[in-house]
Amino acid sequence: MIYGGIEAGGTKFVCAVATAEGRVWDRVQFPTESPVPTVAQAVEFFRKHEGLTGIGIASFGPVDLAAGRITTTPKPGWRNFAIVDALREKLGVPVAFDTDVNGAALGEWKWGAAQGLDTFLYLTVGTGIGGGAMVGGKLVHGLHHPEMGHIRPPHDGSFAGVCPYHGDCLEGLACGKAMEERWGKPAGELPADHPAWKEEARLLACGLVNWICTLSPKIIVIGGGVMKQAALFPMMRANVETMLNGYVPIPEIVPPALGDDAGVLGAVALCL
Repeated sequence: MIYGGIEAGGTKFVCAVATAEGRVWDRVQFPTESPVPTVAQAVEFFRKHEGLTGIGIASFGPVDLAAGRITTTPKPGWRNFAIVDALREKLGVPVAFDTDVNGAALGEWKWGAAQGLDTFLYLTVGTGIGGGAMVGGKLVHGLHHPEMGHIRPPHDGSFAGVCPYHGDCLEGLACGKAMEERWGKPAGELPADHPAWKEEARLLACGLVNWICTLSPKIIVIGGGVMKQAALFPMMRANVETMLNGYVPIPEIVPPALGDDAGVLGAVALCL
């Protein structure tokens, strides 16, 4: 049997067809435009593959999981878009749905860095900042879903932040868009010794300390475009050690074992 996966991101859609063992047969990537042409490209890709058992969607949000709908996103055109219905009606297969970070967490649990663990955290730091958690062997859901990027870290007020809802939440201060606006260049163009990375490591460590103290993860997996700067990992850990001051153990903090396929393979895992 083969399964489809969609990593529905605010910047790009990644679609893949894979086996139950996580072996990718085919993959395509294209920019996230308005809903109609974007969904049409996804449908065109999946229609090439006969015998598709189902599709998983790991989506940017916020989302209404019960309704299969993207809700209060600032992404133009996508607010209150029923993405599950749109795919199911056009392809006629079952569709599973969760957040992009919960999907990636599931992928890392099934095939990646979190295999064999029942409690861990997956984070992405890119266009936005989000987190998915597994606790006691189950992905965390509740009234809606975790929005870890919107906690409020301490800062000096020199940068107001870019989040359209909260301004200076963690996402507003430390996502890729925030780094570009604050420092005048995309994160990928900033050299490793740029002062931006010292502040980025401090901000992200503030979030990590909060999540370590509340969720007690056994490992923290962090992906996303901003995390391509490898120097961030030791800098973050040093900040976490200082902030926790020996109070509780610090989990391993690692990049995704699945690399850039964590999200789309996580979407496939939702089908399973």
